[in-house]
Amino acid sequence: MHARLTYPLVAAAMLGGLAVRAAAQQPAAPAPQVTVSGVAYLQYVYQLKDTANHNNNFDVTRAYINVIGRFSGGVYTRITVDVNRPPAVTTDNSLRYRLKYAYAAYTPQGSSLTYKLGQIHTPFIDWEEAVWDYRMQGQMAMERGGYLSSSDFGLGVDGNWNADKVNMQVGIYNGESYSGGTGDKRKDLMGRVSVRVSETDDASRVGGLRVTAYGHYGKPTTGGIRSRLLGMVSYRSKQITLAGEYAITRDSVTAGVKNPGSVASVFGVYHFSNSKAAVLARVDVNDPNTNVANNRLTRFIGGASYQLSPNLRLLGDLDLLSYQGTPTPPQEATRSQFYFQAQFTF
Repeated sequence: MHARLTYPLVAAAMLGGLAVRAAAQQPAAPAPQVTVSGVAYLQYVYQLKDTANHNNNFDVTRAYINVIGRFSGGVYTRITVDVNRPPAVTTDNSLRYRLKYAYAAYTPQGSSLTYKLGQIHTPFIDWEEAVWDYRMQGQMAMERGGYLSSSDFGLGVDGNWNADKVNMQVGIYNGESYSGGTGDKRKDLMGRVSVRVSETDDASRVGGLRVTAYGHYGKPTTGGIRSRLLGMVSYRSKQITLAGEYAITRDSVTAGVKNPGSVASVFGVYHFSNSKAAVLARVDVNDPNTNVANNRLTRFIGGASYQLSPNLRLLGDLDLLSYQGTPTPPQEATRSQFYFQAQFTF
Protein backbone atom coordinates (compact mmCIF):
# COMPACT_ATOMS: atom_id res chain seq x y z
CA MET A 1 0.00 0.00 0.00
CA HIS A 2 2.70 2.45 0.95
CA ALA A 3 4.80 1.45 -2.07
CA ARG A 4 1.90 2.05 -4.46
CA LEU A 5 1.44 5.58 -3.12
CA THR A 6 5.14 6.39 -2.93
CA TYR A 7 5.96 5.86 -6.63
CA PRO A 8 3.36 8.32 -7.99
CA LEU A 9 4.36 10.92 -5.42
CA VAL A 10 8.03 10.59 -6.31
CA ALA A 11 7.27 10.79 -10.04
CA ALA A 12 5.13 13.90 -9.52
CA ALA A 13 7.85 15.52 -7.47
CA MET A 14 10.43 14.76 -10.17
CA LEU A 15 8.23 16.16 -12.92
CA GLY A 16 7.55 19.25 -10.86
CA GLY A 17 11.26 19.74 -10.26
CA LEU A 18 12.00 19.39 -13.98
CA ALA A 19 9.31 21.96 -14.81
CA VAL A 20 10.69 24.46 -12.31
CA ARG A 21 14.24 23.90 -13.59
CA ALA A 22 13.15 24.36 -17.23
CA ALA A 23 11.33 27.56 -16.36
CA ALA A 24 14.38 28.85 -14.54
CA GLN A 25 16.58 28.10 -17.54
CA GLN A 26 14.38 30.10 -19.94
CA PRO A 27 15.65 33.69 -20.35
CA ALA A 28 13.40 36.27 -18.79
CA ALA A 29 11.94 38.94 -21.05
CA PRO A 30 14.01 42.12 -20.78
CA ALA A 31 12.48 44.81 -18.64
CA PRO A 32 11.14 47.84 -20.51
CA GLN A 33 13.62 50.71 -20.75
CA VAL A 34 12.30 54.28 -20.71
CA THR A 35 14.76 57.15 -21.04
CA VAL A 36 14.36 60.92 -20.99
CA SER A 37 16.81 63.21 -22.78
CA GLY A 38 16.87 66.73 -24.15
CA VAL A 39 18.67 69.28 -26.30
CA ALA A 40 18.36 73.07 -26.39
CA TYR A 41 19.69 75.85 -28.62
CA LEU A 42 20.49 79.23 -27.08
CA GLN A 43 21.66 82.32 -28.93
CA TYR A 44 22.55 85.99 -29.02
CA VAL A 45 22.06 87.73 -32.38
CA TYR A 46 23.23 91.15 -33.55
CA GLN A 47 21.84 92.64 -36.78
CA LEU A 48 24.94 93.98 -38.55
CA LYS A 49 23.01 95.93 -41.21
CA ASP A 50 20.49 97.52 -38.84
CA THR A 51 22.39 100.80 -38.53
CA ALA A 52 19.26 102.67 -37.44
CA ASN A 53 18.13 100.51 -34.51
CA HIS A 54 21.15 98.26 -33.82
CA ASN A 55 18.69 95.46 -33.07
CA ASN A 56 20.12 92.62 -30.96
CA ASN A 57 18.60 90.06 -28.59
CA PHE A 58 19.00 86.86 -26.60
CA ASP A 59 16.70 83.92 -27.22
CA VAL A 60 16.07 80.21 -26.82
CA THR A 61 15.36 79.09 -30.37
CA ARG A 62 14.56 75.44 -29.61
CA ALA A 63 14.29 73.02 -26.70
CA TYR A 64 13.47 69.37 -27.32
CA ILE A 65 12.43 66.82 -24.69
CA ASN A 66 12.61 63.16 -25.79
CA VAL A 67 10.88 60.27 -24.04
CA ILE A 68 11.94 56.96 -25.58
CA GLY A 69 10.67 53.49 -24.72
CA ARG A 70 12.38 50.23 -25.65
CA PHE A 71 10.35 47.07 -25.12
CA SER A 72 10.71 43.37 -25.77
CA GLY A 73 9.75 41.96 -29.13
CA GLY A 74 11.42 44.74 -31.12
CA VAL A 75 8.97 47.47 -30.09
CA TYR A 76 10.24 51.06 -29.80
CA THR A 77 8.29 54.24 -29.02
CA ARG A 78 9.21 57.92 -29.02
CA ILE A 79 7.59 61.20 -28.02
CA THR A 80 9.44 64.48 -28.62
CA VAL A 81 8.15 67.84 -27.44
CA ASP A 82 9.40 70.94 -29.29
CA VAL A 83 9.54 74.20 -27.32
CA ASN A 84 9.88 77.22 -29.61
CA ARG A 85 8.89 80.82 -30.14
CA PRO A 86 5.73 81.29 -32.25
CA PRO A 87 5.37 83.94 -34.94
CA ALA A 88 4.83 87.35 -33.35
CA VAL A 89 1.15 87.63 -34.21
CA THR A 90 -0.26 88.04 -30.70
CA THR A 91 0.51 90.12 -27.67
CA ASP A 92 1.72 86.96 -25.87
CA ASN A 93 5.06 86.03 -27.43
CA SER A 94 6.11 83.57 -24.74
CA LEU A 95 7.60 80.23 -25.74
CA ARG A 96 5.13 77.50 -26.66
CA TYR A 97 5.38 73.73 -26.90
CA ARG A 98 4.15 71.43 -29.62
CA LEU A 99 4.56 67.81 -30.64
CA LYS A 100 7.54 67.09 -32.92
CA TYR A 101 7.55 63.27 -32.97
CA ALA A 102 5.15 60.66 -31.62
CA TYR A 103 5.38 57.21 -33.10
CA ALA A 104 5.61 53.48 -32.51
CA ALA A 105 8.24 51.41 -34.31
CA TYR A 106 8.64 47.67 -34.78
CA THR A 107 11.75 45.76 -35.86
CA PRO A 108 11.17 42.02 -36.40
CA GLN A 109 13.86 39.80 -34.90
CA GLY A 110 16.79 39.45 -37.28
CA SER A 111 15.30 41.95 -39.76
CA SER A 112 17.08 44.90 -41.37
CA LEU A 113 13.79 46.79 -41.60
CA THR A 114 12.00 48.94 -39.01
CA TYR A 115 8.36 49.94 -39.49
CA LYS A 116 7.09 53.25 -38.08
CA LEU A 117 3.64 54.77 -37.67
CA GLY A 118 2.66 58.19 -36.35
CA GLN A 119 4.33 61.58 -36.43
CA ILE A 120 7.69 60.44 -37.77
CA HIS A 121 10.94 61.68 -39.30
CA THR A 122 10.85 62.51 -42.97
CA PRO A 123 13.61 60.75 -44.94
CA PHE A 124 16.11 63.52 -45.73
CA ILE A 125 16.32 66.40 -43.23
CA ASP A 126 17.25 64.29 -40.20
CA TRP A 127 19.89 62.52 -42.31
CA GLU A 128 21.40 65.77 -43.62
CA GLU A 129 21.45 67.31 -40.13
CA ALA A 130 23.43 64.30 -38.90
CA VAL A 131 26.03 64.89 -41.65
CA TRP A 132 26.28 68.65 -40.92
CA ASP A 133 26.01 68.27 -37.11
CA TYR A 134 25.30 71.97 -36.52
CA ARG A 135 21.51 72.20 -36.36
CA MET A 136 22.11 74.71 -33.55
CA GLN A 137 23.06 77.29 -36.22
CA GLY A 138 19.74 77.06 -38.06
CA GLN A 139 17.77 75.01 -40.55
CA MET A 140 19.23 73.26 -43.57
CA ALA A 141 18.77 74.80 -47.02
CA MET A 142 15.82 72.65 -48.15
CA GLU A 143 13.92 73.19 -44.90
CA ARG A 144 14.78 76.89 -44.65
CA GLY A 145 13.46 77.38 -48.18
CA GLY A 146 10.16 75.69 -47.31
CA TYR A 147 10.66 72.66 -49.56
CA LEU A 148 10.95 69.98 -46.86
CA SER A 149 10.07 69.45 -43.23
CA SER A 150 11.82 67.31 -40.65
CA SER A 151 8.60 65.69 -39.39
CA ASP A 152 5.21 64.69 -40.78
CA PHE A 153 2.32 62.31 -40.11
CA GLY A 154 2.63 59.02 -41.92
CA LEU A 155 3.74 55.41 -42.26
CA GLY A 156 7.39 54.63 -43.02
CA VAL A 157 10.04 51.95 -43.31
CA ASP A 158 13.72 52.37 -42.35
CA GLY A 159 16.35 49.92 -43.51
CA ASN A 160 20.07 49.43 -43.13
CA TRP A 161 22.33 46.68 -44.40
CA ASN A 162 25.95 45.71 -43.73
CA ALA A 163 26.48 48.13 -40.82
CA ASP A 164 24.83 51.05 -42.67
CA LYS A 165 26.77 50.56 -45.88
CA VAL A 166 23.33 50.92 -47.40
CA ASN A 167 20.82 53.04 -45.47
CA MET A 168 17.27 53.59 -46.68
CA GLN A 169 14.09 55.32 -45.58
CA VAL A 170 10.78 55.51 -47.42
CA GLY A 171 7.31 56.57 -46.35
CA ILE A 172 3.90 57.88 -47.29
CA TYR A 173 2.92 61.11 -45.52
CA ASN A 174 0.13 63.65 -45.34
CA GLY A 175 2.61 66.04 -46.96
CA GLU A 176 1.74 69.24 -45.10
CA SER A 177 4.49 68.80 -42.45
CA TYR A 178 3.89 68.52 -38.72
CA SER A 179 2.98 72.22 -38.51
CA GLY A 180 0.56 72.20 -41.45
CA GLY A 181 -2.20 69.96 -40.18
CA THR A 182 -3.42 66.65 -41.56
CA GLY A 183 -4.29 67.88 -45.06
CA ASP A 184 -6.87 66.07 -47.17
CA LYS A 185 -7.09 62.90 -49.29
CA ARG A 186 -3.86 63.74 -51.12
CA LYS A 187 -0.62 62.15 -49.87
CA ASP A 188 3.12 62.52 -50.52
CA LEU A 189 5.58 59.70 -51.20
CA MET A 190 9.14 60.34 -49.98
CA GLY A 191 12.22 58.15 -50.13
CA ARG A 192 15.98 58.27 -49.58
CA VAL A 193 18.79 55.79 -50.17
CA SER A 194 22.42 56.32 -49.17
CA VAL A 195 25.37 54.10 -50.08
CA ARG A 196 28.81 54.19 -48.42
CA VAL A 197 31.36 53.74 -51.19
CA SER A 198 34.42 54.11 -48.94
CA GLU A 199 34.97 53.86 -45.20
CA THR A 200 36.68 56.31 -42.83
CA ASP A 201 37.35 56.35 -39.09
CA ASP A 202 33.79 57.64 -38.56
CA ALA A 203 31.71 54.52 -37.93
CA SER A 204 28.39 56.37 -37.58
CA ARG A 205 25.54 55.89 -40.04
CA VAL A 206 26.61 59.01 -41.97
CA GLY A 207 30.35 58.31 -41.85
CA GLY A 208 32.58 57.62 -44.85
CA LEU A 209 32.31 58.67 -48.47
CA ARG A 210 28.63 58.39 -49.35
CA VAL A 211 26.31 58.95 -52.30
CA THR A 212 22.73 59.81 -51.39
CA ALA A 213 19.59 60.21 -53.51
CA TYR A 214 16.22 61.56 -52.41
CA GLY A 215 12.89 61.67 -54.23
CA HIS A 216 9.58 63.23 -53.26
CA TYR A 217 6.28 63.43 -55.13
CA GLY A 218 2.86 64.52 -53.93
CA LYS A 219 -0.08 66.85 -54.28
CA PRO A 220 -0.62 69.68 -51.80
CA THR A 221 -4.00 70.27 -50.20
CA THR A 222 -4.56 73.20 -52.57
CA GLY A 223 -4.09 70.94 -55.61
CA GLY A 224 -1.31 71.07 -58.19
CA ILE A 225 1.93 69.16 -57.61
CA ARG A 226 4.90 69.05 -55.27
CA SER A 227 8.06 67.22 -56.34
CA ARG A 228 11.73 67.19 -55.32
CA LEU A 229 14.70 65.30 -56.77
CA LEU A 230 17.98 65.62 -54.89
CA GLY A 231 21.47 64.19 -55.12
CA MET A 232 24.15 64.47 -52.44
CA VAL A 233 27.79 63.45 -52.11
CA SER A 234 29.27 63.56 -48.60
CA TYR A 235 32.54 62.69 -46.90
CA ARG A 236 32.77 62.45 -43.15
CA SER A 237 35.64 61.41 -40.91
CA LYS A 238 36.38 62.32 -37.30
CA GLN A 239 38.36 65.34 -38.50
CA ILE A 240 36.71 66.48 -41.76
CA THR A 241 33.18 66.81 -43.10
CA LEU A 242 32.55 67.82 -46.71
CA ALA A 243 29.22 67.66 -48.52
CA GLY A 244 27.48 69.04 -51.57
CA GLU A 245 23.91 68.65 -52.78
CA TYR A 246 21.73 69.83 -55.63
CA ALA A 247 17.93 69.66 -55.82
CA ILE A 248 15.39 70.26 -58.56
CA THR A 249 11.97 71.32 -57.29
CA ARG A 250 8.54 71.62 -58.91
CA ASP A 251 5.66 73.39 -57.16
CA SER A 252 2.24 74.50 -58.28
CA VAL A 253 -1.18 75.18 -56.85
CA THR A 254 -3.08 74.42 -60.05
CA ALA A 255 -2.87 71.46 -62.40
CA GLY A 256 -0.66 71.94 -65.43
CA VAL A 257 1.41 74.79 -63.95
CA LYS A 258 4.84 73.67 -62.75
CA ASN A 259 7.12 76.31 -61.30
CA PRO A 260 10.68 74.95 -61.61
CA GLY A 261 13.15 75.76 -58.85
CA SER A 262 16.57 74.67 -57.67
CA VAL A 263 18.50 74.51 -54.41
CA ALA A 264 22.25 73.97 -54.02
CA SER A 265 24.16 73.65 -50.77
CA VAL A 266 27.83 73.03 -50.00
CA PHE A 267 29.25 72.78 -46.48
CA GLY A 268 32.32 71.69 -44.59
CA VAL A 269 33.62 71.26 -41.05
CA TYR A 270 37.23 70.88 -39.93
CA HIS A 271 38.10 69.66 -36.41
CA PHE A 272 41.59 70.65 -35.28
CA SER A 273 43.83 67.79 -34.17
CA ASN A 274 44.10 67.29 -30.40
CA SER A 275 41.68 70.16 -29.85
CA LYS A 276 38.04 70.75 -29.03
CA ALA A 277 37.83 73.54 -31.62
CA ALA A 278 36.47 73.38 -35.16
CA VAL A 279 35.74 75.75 -38.05
CA LEU A 280 32.78 75.48 -40.39
CA ALA A 281 31.40 77.07 -43.54
CA ARG A 282 28.30 76.68 -45.68
CA VAL A 283 26.88 78.23 -48.84
CA ASP A 284 23.19 77.82 -49.83
CA VAL A 285 21.76 79.00 -53.15
CA ASN A 286 17.97 78.97 -53.49
CA ASP A 287 16.20 79.86 -56.75
CA PRO A 288 12.48 79.28 -56.07
CA ASN A 289 11.49 79.80 -59.73
CA THR A 290 14.11 79.59 -62.44
CA ASN A 291 11.64 81.12 -64.91
CA VAL A 292 11.58 84.38 -62.95
CA ALA A 293 14.49 86.81 -62.89
CA ASN A 294 16.02 88.36 -59.78
CA ASN A 295 14.63 85.99 -57.16
CA ARG A 296 17.72 83.95 -56.24
CA LEU A 297 18.94 83.98 -52.63
CA THR A 298 22.52 83.18 -51.62
CA ARG A 299 23.40 82.54 -47.99
CA PHE A 300 26.91 82.27 -46.52
CA ILE A 301 27.50 80.84 -43.05
CA GLY A 302 30.94 80.79 -41.47
CA GLY A 303 32.16 80.38 -37.93
CA ALA A 304 34.08 78.52 -35.26
CA SER A 305 32.90 76.17 -32.52
CA TYR A 306 34.32 74.85 -29.26
CA GLN A 307 33.18 71.68 -27.48
CA LEU A 308 33.42 72.93 -23.90
CA SER A 309 32.24 69.57 -22.55
CA PRO A 310 30.50 66.48 -23.98
CA ASN A 311 27.18 68.17 -23.19
CA LEU A 312 27.91 71.80 -24.10
CA ARG A 313 29.02 73.24 -27.46
CA LEU A 314 29.63 76.92 -28.25
CA LEU A 315 29.48 78.52 -31.70
CA GLY A 316 30.25 81.99 -33.03
CA ASP A 317 29.25 82.60 -36.65
CA LEU A 318 28.24 85.04 -39.36
CA ASP A 319 25.04 84.47 -41.37
CA LEU A 320 25.04 86.65 -44.49
CA LEU A 321 22.18 86.65 -47.02
CA SER A 322 22.38 88.31 -50.44
CA TYR A 323 19.47 88.99 -52.81
CA GLN A 324 19.70 88.82 -56.58
CA GLY A 325 17.23 91.68 -56.73
CA THR A 326 16.94 94.75 -54.52
CA PRO A 327 15.98 93.87 -50.93
CA THR A 328 13.25 95.77 -49.12
CA PRO A 329 14.30 97.91 -46.12
CA PRO A 330 13.23 95.21 -43.59
CA GLN A 331 15.12 92.57 -45.61
CA GLU A 332 18.19 94.78 -45.77
CA ALA A 333 18.16 95.33 -42.00
CA THR A 334 18.12 91.58 -41.21
CA ARG A 335 20.18 90.02 -43.98
CA SER A 336 23.55 90.17 -42.16
CA GLN A 337 23.74 88.71 -38.67
CA PHE A 338 26.32 87.78 -36.07
CA TYR A 339 25.43 84.90 -33.77
CA PHE A 340 26.83 83.59 -30.52
CA GLN A 341 25.11 80.25 -29.94
CA ALA A 342 25.18 77.37 -27.49
CA GLN A 343 23.85 73.83 -27.56
CA PHE A 344 23.43 71.72 -24.44
CA THR A 345 22.21 68.16 -24.06
CA PHE A 346 21.24 65.92 -21.18
